[in-house]
This record gives sequence, C-alpha cells and structure tokens, in this order.
Amino acid sequence: MALIKKIFANGTDEVEFFNQLEQRNGETDKKVTAVVSDIIDKVRAEGDKAVIEYTMKFDGIKPKYYEVPRDVINEALTEADQKFVDALLNAMENITAFHQRQKSQSFIDPQPNGVILGQRVRGLDKVGLYVPGGTAAYPSSVLMNAVPAKIAGVKEIIMVTPPLKNGQPNKDILVAAAVCGVDRVFLAGGAQAVAALAYGTEQIPKVDKIVGPGNIFVATAKKLLYGVVDIDMIAGPSEILVLADHKANPKYIAADLMSQAEHDMLASSILVTTSERIADETIEELEKQIPALSRADIILKSLSDFGAIIICDDKNQACDIANKLAPEHLEVLFENPMEYIGRLDNAGSVFLGAFSPEPLGDYYAGPNHVLPTSGTARFFSPLSVNSFEKRSSYIYYTEEALGEAKDDILLIANKEGLTAHANAIKVRF
Repeated sequence: MALIKKIFANGTDEVEFFNQLEQRNGETDKKVTAVVSDIIDKVRAEGDKAVIEYTMKFDGIKPKYYEVPRDVINEALTEADQKFVDALLNAMENITAFHQRQKSQSFIDPQPNGVILGQRVRGLDKVGLYVPGGTAAYPSSVLMNAVPAKIAGVKEIIMVTPPLKNGQPNKDILVAAAVCGVDRVFLAGGAQAVAALAYGTEQIPKVDKIVGPGNIFVATAKKLLYGVVDIDMIAGPSEILVLADHKANPKYIAADLMSQAEHDMLASSILVTTSERIADETIEELEKQIPALSRADIILKSLSDFGAIIICDDKNQACDIANKLAPEHLEVLFENPMEYIGRLDNAGSVFLGAFSPEPLGDYYAGPNHVLPTSGTARFFSPLSVNSFEKRSSYIYYTEEALGEAKDDILLIANKEGLTAHANAIKVRF
C-alpha cells in the first residue's frame, strides 16, 4: 500500500478522492446514539448520582473529588514547572490581544421622528467547557475556549474533565484553568458530563452553552442536546491542506502534513502542488521523518487512508481545490503567500508562508484553534468572542411614528391573514 496517494488533477481522479474523504463524515453510529440517549435520560432523572455511576463505569474509578477544591487548583499552579506556566501566559497574552478586537458593541440609533432603535450585546451567563482527559489532555484548548468567553463577559465558566486512572485531575489542565480564570472544575467526562451541564444537577450548574472537543460520545451528546443548550460546533476529524509551488521546502511540507495526521487515523492531510518534483520530494521526506515520531502508526494509517498529494496545472486550480475542500487548516507555501488571502474563501484558519506552521496557530499566535472541519468552513467560522455573546434588539416608537407606519403594517398583516396582528395596530388608532 502506498504511503500516500499521488493524484493528478484531471477532473476525475481528485473528485474520486474527495468523495472518499466524505466517507469520514458518515451519519453518527446508531448504537452510539442509543447509548448516549440513555445516558442523557438517566442524568436528567438522577443528577449527580448518575454522573458518578457512569464515571466509575467508564473511567474505572471514583474520582478523588467531584468538584475540584479551589486550593487544589491553586496548588497545581504553584507546583507547576515555571517554564510551562510562562509559556501558557505568553500564549494567553497573544490569544487575549487577538480576541479583544472581536468584541461587539451595543448601539443606539435615535431618529429625527422620535423613534429609537438599538441593540444590546452582553456575555452569556454560564458556559460549560469540556476538556478531554488522559492522553488527549490539551491545556491549549482550555485557553482557546476560556479566554474569548471571559472577554465576551461570560459570568461563570464551569469546566468538566474526566479523572485520571488514579482518580486525580490532570495537573496540566488545572494549571491552564487557573491561569485563565475558570471558575469551577468537576471531575466528570463523557456524555454524562455534557448532559449534566445541559440540564444541571444538584452540584453542576445548568449552562447556556457547551464548548470544547471530545470523543464520539461527547460529540453525539452535544449534537443531541443542541436546542436544550447552545454548542460551539460538531467537530469532525482534524485536517490540513498545504498549497505549495516549486519553491516550497519539502521538509517543511512533510512535517506539516504529519502534524495533523498524528491526531487521529481519520485525520486528513493533503498537499496540493503545482510541481511534481515537490510532490516526489515530499514523499521522500515523509519516509525519512515518520520513523522518528512517537505516533508513527497513526500517521501511516491516516496518510494512507485519507491523505493525498494532488498535482495541479497552476495556482488558480490549486486555490479552486482548496476552496472546494474548505479545510480546517490551510497553509499557503507559495512564493508570495499574502497575494492569495483574497482568493482563499473557505478555510478555518489560513497560515501564510514557510514560517507560519499549523502548530503556531494551535498553541500561540492568537487566533482561535477551535475551527470548522469536514468542509463546514464554507459556512461556519472559528470560535470567537462573538460565540459567547448574545444580542437583543429594542424598538421605541412614538404615537405619531406608529401612525405613519400603520397602513403598511396593516396591509402586510392582512396579506398574511393574521388579523390579530392587524388588530394590535388598529386598536391604538
């Protein structure tokens, strides 16, 4: 089996590959949906008792704490490696600076005839942050979710995260929570924690929105509970698309493709290049670099099943392919990458030039790393401050202004057959 597919863009072969990619995003497994539905129902009925029972069943241990005491969180920060804390603080500074610019303003629009229109913007009251535990514990995700929520004015952030095998919390996650001001932390994971946040239990508060990554059970719970509570997005497997011309460095391309392939066997890493030489040299680099990496088996499976190198006639064709696939991460390793910002419409986040690799966005640069996947960048946007805001409009009309508008309103209401609507205007005159 080839390490990675090599495809010439001819209108047929690449389309066949695109269709194969879509198979990653099949309907949620019916068995998973049934299991998650049962968990949700039980948590809704029995509250914390059910959450703790499921934690013992799925995590194999009763957590040392249900709610992690504040002094334990503070102690994790005090005892942490100072270099790690400094790195988190530096990243948080960049994330804060970027997201501060996204904050929306309320407005009031008084008009000469006495009418006043406006919009009020404020943060959500409570937000739930799901953080995976175990080997997939990502402190960076805590920052990326909590910082914009705080900037939006969210009053309380409730974190849920599964316990480690010893029943303790993951210390790195606690450090990140302490650094960015998470208010409360509960040791609970899986669909049961999502249900607890959505409905509230005796101890876990009911929230307005649930954000954060998780496994298929977490993702299914979020999907089923959307409407009871808001969610960030339904995240699919990770993906990267690299655009490269004849001057790109194959060593960098190979490393960047693997940076996503190591996430998951279902992850997709694609190179779209105008140069067959670059394609071949990238394959050579992959063969050189993979054996030294700790997740080599996952990388090999991901590249073989869902990876590809697509060779195009020119950069316009390459950009068209990128827009069609709408990748989560899009790297532009063209000679003058800034020229292509206005040409690339569909991507979660765009990385421009040889020294802007995808992990820079994952951890440090400032833009959010919670991004739309599976082609949904055509219509979804990255997590932002706006994701944690709610808006209300308001209207004030004088009697005279309503009198001027009434005939138009009556006409539309009567066209729609809504006579009570019309009547609510008519009785005032």
